[in-house]
Amino acid sequence: MNHSKLKVMPSEIITTDDLREFKLELFSELKKLLDERHGQPTKKWLKSYEVRKMLGISPGTLQNMRINGTLPFTKMGGILFYDSAEIQKILESNKQKDRFSLSASR
Repeated sequence: MNHSKLKVMPSEIITTDDLREFKLELFSELKKLLDERHGQPTKKWLKSYEVRKMLGISPGTLQNMRINGTLPFTKMGGILFYDSAEIQKILESNKQKDRFSLSASR
């Protein structure tokens, strides 16, 4: 046995406080990542069934949105793809304000 090639690794004792601190840092980083996403889908391009499910619309409504230019799309190999950022823009632009605000009440 050749001891000259044997490497000694320094050891470190990890306490429960160290683990607790690591957990808090990890949760903080995960929360930051989730907040940056603002609930957007993880995929850049969505298929028709994903868009219908996301918006709660029928195939006919989705087709009408394509035809009238409301929802841009890309077609590749017979499959329609929709940019998730465009869908988020549409959702934001159609957000309804509360018509019965507190300032309107007497």
